[in-house]
Amino acid sequence: MKRIVILGCGFVGKRAARLFAEAGWDATGVTRSPESAARLAGETYRAVACDIADAEKLSAAKELQGADVVISAVSSGRGGVEVYREVYLQGLENAITRLHPGSVVFVSSTSVYGQNDGSWVSEESPAEPVSPTSRILREAEEVALGHGGVVARLAGIYGPGRSVLLRKFLEGSAVIEGEGIRHINQIHADDAAAALFRLVERPLPPGIYNVVDDRPVTQLECYTWLAAKLAQPLPPRGPIDTTRKRGVTDKRVSNGKLRSLGWAPRYPSYREALDLDAELLAAARAGESGDAPP
Repeated sequence: MKRIVILGCGFVGKRAARLFAEAGWDATGVTRSPESAARLAGETYRAVACDIADAEKLSAAKELQGADVVISAVSSGRGGVEVYREVYLQGLENAITRLHPGSVVFVSSTSVYGQNDGSWVSEESPAEPVSPTSRILREAEEVALGHGGVVARLAGIYGPGRSVLLRKFLEGSAVIEGEGIRHINQIHADDAAAALFRLVERPLPPGIYNVVDDRPVTQLECYTWLAAKLAQPLPPRGPIDTTRKRGVTDKRVSNGKLRSLGWAPRYPSYREALDLDAELLAAARAGESGDAPP
C-alpha cells in the first residue's frame, strides 16, 4: 500500500486525503493543532497534529517518515510575510529534509503571476510576483522544483463554506471596482483536490501545473451572473482595492497543460458551480466566509 502524507488538512487538503484513502492509499493528514486533528477523527484517513515549522517535531513524528509522497497544502490563515515564510517556505524545507519522502508536491498559488494586462498566462509565462507574500511562494516553489518535485498553482479556491464573492454579494458589501474588468481566476475545492490526486496517482514529470477552471471571468461578469440568478441588483461601483495581500493583478490563467493530461474540472466555471453545487449558495446564505481569490 502506498503512503501519502498531506501537510495542511484544510479546505482542499481534507478533500484530497479522502480521495487518496478511497483509492486505497495509506493517507495521513497533518494539522497544526490537536483540536483540528480531533475534528477529523471520523474521516477515512488518519489525522495527526504536528507543527511543520518545528523541524525537531517533524523528526520525532515517526508515523510521517518515509512516505511515498508528501503534499504540502498548508495555509497561513491571515498571516503576513513572516508567517508565510515560516509556514510555506520553512515548512516545506523541513518536510523534505526531515520526512525524507519519495516525492513532494507543493501547493502554490496563481498569485505568483504578476501580469496586469488581462493576458493569458501558462506555466511557461514569467512568474514575477508583485507582493511580498507571493514572492515567498515563489521561493518555496523553487525549493520543491530543486528536489524534483511538482508545483500545483491553485487559483482562488471556493466551495461550500468558502466563497467570498458570493458572501459579499449576499450581505451587500460587494463593490464593482472601477470598470469591473479585472479577471478573477477560480477553482472549486473539489476540482482542486481531484487535480492533486491526478498529479500523484500517475506520477508526472517534475514541473509546474496550473489548477484553475476553464473560464476566468471579469468581476463585472461574475456579479452580473449573481444578480441574474438571485434576482438582485448589481453592487455599486467603487475604487479598486489596492490593499490585497497578494497584490492587484489582472490575468487569465490557462489550465491547458493539466487538461492535456486527462484532468477536467467538474465545475467549468463559477456560473456552473452556482447551478450544480446546491451547498455553495446555502453555505453562503448561512454566513460562512473565506479568502478572496487572487
